[in-house]
Amino acid sequence: MQAFLIALQFLTRIPVRLNTQYNDKSIASSLLYYPLVGLLMGGVLILLVKLMSGRVDEMLATALVLGAWVMLSGGMHLDGLADSADAWCGSHGNKQRALDIMKDPQSGPIAVVVLVLVLLIKFSALHIVFKLTDFGLLLIPLVIGRCVPVILFLTTPYVRDKGLGSAMANYLPRSYAWTVLFITAVIMILWLGLINAVLVIVMSLLVLWCLRSLMLKYIGGMTGDTIGAAIEIIEAFVLCVVVIV
Repeated sequence: MQAFLIALQFLTRIPVRLNTQYNDKSIASSLLYYPLVGLLMGGVLILLVKLMSGRVDEMLATALVLGAWVMLSGGMHLDGLADSADAWCGSHGNKQRALDIMKDPQSGPIAVVVLVLVLLIKFSALHIVFKLTDFGLLLIPLVIGRCVPVILFLTTPYVRDKGLGSAMANYLPRSYAWTVLFITAVIMILWLGLINAVLVIVMSLLVLWCLRSLMLKYIGGMTGDTIGAAIEIIEAFVLCVVVIV
């Protein structure tokens, strides 16, 4: 239960108070619950959608749901996306410069452009969800997006020596992590059907592989910022795929 509460506290702005001190192993184990937290976040958004459906103009409702999506996560992953965009474009291939740029709280024009594009894509895809009235589709990008950190920690070196990411990299229960990913994939197949699920999963993995290649190229691995960037990009991509198929 403690690991789940850590995941909920870290990934959302839902007020969670832990009564006990947690350690590095608990932090690493919290990764196993990330897809479940994504499912809960999707449930909150679906509840909001149903409350507004038929009562609020579709365009306004779409904007409100997107705003709730951002606020629910505290914009944490968007911040990582902005930092990563600045670092990848401004480092000119220098690893240390890229890492330094990610620590800079200021955002450059590239970061702003990337944020606007990703949010615009999410807004457009969300609007289609409203038109389809298939609100369960909202769960898919949130769950798959929260699988991204698990996959990256299983396959990609973490380049910073300190912080939560370092604890996760060192103490992640790898066999359980693979099991969580397998169970999530099975659930997607049962939910979407074999063909659609395989299409969504394979395409998402291809995009993540490209993002991982960029991480390795520019900084030799991943940081919390690049993980956040990957989550945002995968969420937007999956949301587009599910409304198309």
